[in-house]
Amino acid sequence: MRKRRLKLRYEPGNRFAVRPAPAAPFRGTQETELERLKARLLGRLLDSAEAPLYGPFRRAANDAAAVAWTTSYPLLLFPELLAEKAREARARDEHQRTVLARSRGIMDVAA
Repeated sequence: MRKRRLKLRYEPGNRFAVRPAPAAPFRGTQETELERLKARLLGRLLDSAEAPLYGPFRRAANDAAAVAWTTSYPLLLFPELLAEKAREARARDEHQRTVLARSRGIMDVAA
């Protein structure tokens, strides 16, 4: 089978305008608002937290912001995501305290 090469010519009237669409909508103002919201809600969490939970709460806020940013409405979803991540951090801390208390009891008996 022979291949034919076509010679294409574009006349001035045959051209079309190429306007590439941006990969993602520009959300610069939302990013700033999300950071402000994150700072305000994280401040409230840290004010009510014990010292050992500062790090986990900061990670929870960063994780919640990252997940919220991938959605269409990050400012709307962020507070609930942060609350969920904060509950997980508290539960993980409580579990670690329970394990530590049990371990100390076992080590006292073993010694």
